[in-house]
Amino acid sequence: MTPSASVPHTGRRLGDVAAVAERLAVSKRHVLRLCDAGRLPRPIRLGRLVRWDLDAIDEWIAAGCPRVERRGDR
Repeated sequence: MTPSASVPHTGRRLGDVAAVAERLAVSKRHVLRLCDAGRLPRPIRLGRLVRWDLDAIDEWIAAGCPRVERRGDR
């Protein structure tokens, strides 16, 4: 069995910090600062990997980059 065969495909496009930084035209470090401040949609953690749903990022940008409300943060 291949590794991809054991994981169901959800259709989500996931991107790393570099992909988000490119979309926002900022540095990778600035993306991490925005995330820490709660100003980006919450990332998805896959073990030690941190990824963002790129569709959610695009929707967030289209909405004017509003502050993200989070309940029960951390």
